[in-house]
Amino acid sequence: MMDFDPFVLARAQFAANISFHILFPSITIGLGWILLFFRMRYTLTKDTHWENAYHFWVKIFALSFAIGVVSGITMSFQFGTNWPGFMERTGNISGPLLGYEVLTAFFLEATFLGVMLFGKNRVSNATHLLACALVAFGTTLSAFWILSLNSWMQTPTGYVIRDGVFFVDSWMAVIFNPSFPYRLAHMLIASMLTAAFLVMGISAWRMKQKVDGPATTKVFKSVAVIAALLAPLQVFVGDLHGLNTMEHQPAKIAAIEGIWHTETHVPFTLFGFPDEETRTTKYAVQIPYAASLVLTHTLDGEIRGLNEFEGEHPPVAIVFWSFRIMVAIGMLMILISWWAVWQLFKLKQKPGPWLLNAASWMTFSGWVAVLAGWYVTEIGRQPWIVQGLLKAEDVVADHSTGVMLGSFTGYMALYIFVLVSYIATLRYLSTKPAASLVAGLKQFTVAGDNNPQQRGA
Repeated sequence: MMDFDPFVLARAQFAANISFHILFPSITIGLGWILLFFRMRYTLTKDTHWENAYHFWVKIFALSFAIGVVSGITMSFQFGTNWPGFMERTGNISGPLLGYEVLTAFFLEATFLGVMLFGKNRVSNATHLLACALVAFGTTLSAFWILSLNSWMQTPTGYVIRDGVFFVDSWMAVIFNPSFPYRLAHMLIASMLTAAFLVMGISAWRMKQKVDGPATTKVFKSVAVIAALLAPLQVFVGDLHGLNTMEHQPAKIAAIEGIWHTETHVPFTLFGFPDEETRTTKYAVQIPYAASLVLTHTLDGEIRGLNEFEGEHPPVAIVFWSFRIMVAIGMLMILISWWAVWQLFKLKQKPGPWLLNAASWMTFSGWVAVLAGWYVTEIGRQPWIVQGLLKAEDVVADHSTGVMLGSFTGYMALYIFVLVSYIATLRYLSTKPAASLVAGLKQFTVAGDNNPQQRGA
């Protein structure tokens, strides 16, 4: 039997858990606000097409929310089972931040989600609209606390260390640490883009299969505009985030760029194959001076190389390629969203077959970009679990290879099953004719209006 390192398996297991979990908040954070937009459009116009759109997409929101909650709980357990040293050393900071997320965000979401899902005919339209707004706000507030903790691990401030244990010196400095504003903005925009391309892709699929209705076209146009506005904004925010990372985590930037030695006039490597043994990037295709220009805003700017972080820099190849995958997906998002806006609004045409095919292929592009960006963030911090202060290898639990391999295999099998089932459910919902969705909505509405108990609620 192959000899697996329990430490590597613990890292792989947490990576699998967080990779699976992040897929669903990345949808619900953005989709919550899109659903609120649908409800507001219906409230202002009384156009039932927006009501039909809400009825369809709230099902997908509820499914995504449920899986995200369950996988998030599983992930949090691992702090105690696999990484007890982390909680022992940083629990005074990480514990309250996780607790604030539950108390302020999750309780808000869970409370008003019931009204959002089942209160359409039991409460007034204004109350239902308020419930949708509070659920959308709750998803964003949840991201606020989680990203505050993650950002603190990347750029720790506001702490003191006594006997190896972290204590809070300033909660404002802990929460609003140097990388937090950039990471929060970057993730919220990423979530909006993930949701927008999911909605656009499924809407395009419904058009291709001729099961769409008037609501489908309205939804497609709306999310195309959202994507066209946010995708270039993400490039700007990403640039600010990169400058912040260069200041506080230069080893991560060196790995992203594949820069082995500190130098000036640094080119940007479009493609290449980083080799840590020879400390070179083979077959590199480069743009002269571009890395210096992007990261220092001067052609002759100096960028620190990996040679300055010997033994304390992240694995280079995976960080290098994850960043390029994220950027490539971002460029495709700009291209396709602008194409859609140009065709729909400038030419005033219906989406053509080429556009529908492109949008369909981009349905889960947000997932790919979010995962790639998350790998840059998390793997790029290695070997540190708290940047510059606490290494991951110092806080891992002392489990055997058999225990770790067994739990890792179980998690992977379960997550693959759930993910396949989730995508199959989306495919099933997207193939239902618009007429059947409208009929289902009317039946649900009539049943709610005719039920005395519902009228009295």
